[in-house]
Amino acid sequence: MSRLIIRPKDVEIILNVSPSYARKKVRVIKRSFNKEKHQKITIKEFCRFEGLEVNEVKDELNEFYNKK
Repeated sequence: MSRLIIRPKDVEIILNVSPSYARKKVRVIKRSFNKEKHQKITIKEFCRFEGLEVNEVKDELNEFYNKK
């Protein structure tokens, strides 16, 4: 399954940060892309902001969620 949207929980997993920091990071990314509060950020936008490879992030998330 390939997802388009990244959630704060995913940010926690990828960056190994606390839930509150992950929520703050999502807000900062939304602001940088001029998104409104109700709009979501994509994995590509997250990766562009953090300087990460999209495929690596998707692989990490798939690995984490398939372990459960």
